[in-house]
Amino acid sequence: MPSVESLAAFSLASLLLILLPGPSVLFVIGRSLAHGHRGGLLSVLGNELGALPLLVAVAFGLGAIVAESVLLFTIVKLLGAAYLVYLGIQTIRHRGAGLGQSAGGAVHEDAAPWVTLRQGFVVGVSNPKTTVFFVAVLPQFVNFHAGSVPLQMLVLGLAFVVIALVCDSTWAIAAGAARHWFASSPKRLSAIRASGGGMMVGLGGALALTGSKA
Repeated sequence: MPSVESLAAFSLASLLLILLPGPSVLFVIGRSLAHGHRGGLLSVLGNELGALPLLVAVAFGLGAIVAESVLLFTIVKLLGAAYLVYLGIQTIRHRGAGLGQSAGGAVHEDAAPWVTLRQGFVVGVSNPKTTVFFVAVLPQFVNFHAGSVPLQMLVLGLAFVVIALVCDSTWAIAAGAARHWFASSPKRLSAIRASGGGMMVGLGGALALTGSKA
């Protein structure tokens, strides 16, 4: 187990990093605008669950192989970017789905919970930036003389996941609340869904165009 001091220091570093709006925040906001706060929260949960296999891989040394291989890193990056673009295009194509069934300002959240959770998981597990963070940051807070290095990494990584879950959920709730204002007008709601899809397409494009180790 990591020491209390190491866990506290790593948690603070994780919090500061997570609070800076980045790809995960943009993904969550885009999903919340497109599918409401429930869709956003499920996307957050799926995204963080997707980080767990990466954490396990890093803790047992496999993540370093991906992080240090330009080819593997680029493949994972491009697959994740392509999936984000796909989700964004699908959201834009179906931006008007269910609007005719909404009444009295009710928001129709059309995505099935399992589908939304699965999509968030795929985005999370294909995010090479998470692997790089775990590979680059986790070892700095591990006491290699205390034994059980994989266990220390797992505990520290779980702290990161929990902090990210709380912070990203806050973004999802806020974006979902803003979306409810648009529910009174089908045209406005269609536009905000399209905007959420556009954010995901842009995020996928930006991820694909970043440097091989960015």
